[in-house]
Amino acid sequence: MPPRNFLGIPTANSQLATSSYVILPVPYEETATYGKGTQYGPAAIIAASQEVELFDDEIGREPYLAGIHTAPSVEITSVGAKAQNEIVYKSCRELVQQGKVVGMLGGEHSISFGAVRACLEKYPDLTVLQLDAHADLRDGYLGERFSHAAVMRRIRELTKKTYGVGVRNYSSEENDYIKAEQVSICSAGNAYRNPRWVDEVVEQLSGDVYLTFDLDAFDPSLLPATGTPEPGGLTWYPVLELLRKVITKCRLVSFDVVELSPIEGNHASDFVAAKLTHKIIGYDSLKRG
Repeated sequence: MPPRNFLGIPTANSQLATSSYVILPVPYEETATYGKGTQYGPAAIIAASQEVELFDDEIGREPYLAGIHTAPSVEITSVGAKAQNEIVYKSCRELVQQGKVVGMLGGEHSISFGAVRACLEKYPDLTVLQLDAHADLRDGYLGERFSHAAVMRRIRELTKKTYGVGVRNYSSEENDYIKAEQVSICSAGNAYRNPRWVDEVVEQLSGDVYLTFDLDAFDPSLLPATGTPEPGGLTWYPVLELLRKVITKCRLVSFDVVELSPIEGNHASDFVAAKLTHKIIGYDSLKRG
């Protein structure tokens, strides 16, 4: 049996002290409002990762050799998303200050606030690149200001340097905010119609980047196991092209992959999320040499 860590890699390549990357599971689900199950996302991604080949044929190397440590799951509370984000912040801050690239596995999208806050302390000129079907720019939802539906609004209270990609569903309130604040967004419709969309996004990014990847950015034909699926989403190879170009140009300081709601008997979505996580680490490890 392989070790029960991300990718099932040997102990020698998964020690915290010698690893460049840390997988941080955060099985938190409290503000989800439609499909449930994100609390099971991190475990499903780690289980599926055991079937991911360690060799990446695209980059011609085995990214795990840079060291990937799988940390214990973050403590989960039931006292609200703001309090949970404080726990996430403290967990991420300790790792980020050590120079680790944290790959946080969710869990609902609300947890990204704490991770971004931790990264901003070390990288104050940070840009948050959001791949998502939804703008997540409400000022609150169902009485919760730290809802998954408001996570980017809270993040923009920390930094205005955000860029949304794949967005294709948002409220009138969010539309007004996007226009008033001139929020940078490349919609899924633009990505469908514009063959240069990847380069146009990359051209506007530089410096330090935090990547928050809500899996509903993908079209549900590729990844149906998410709580709020939206038709007309992004597809695999254009997303990989975007990620590779962004990571090549910018410094990826940390990232998250959130909103997987596993479907019993359907492992494809779990594997897509695991493979995506592996690809992100692979592109970054290639750049770092």
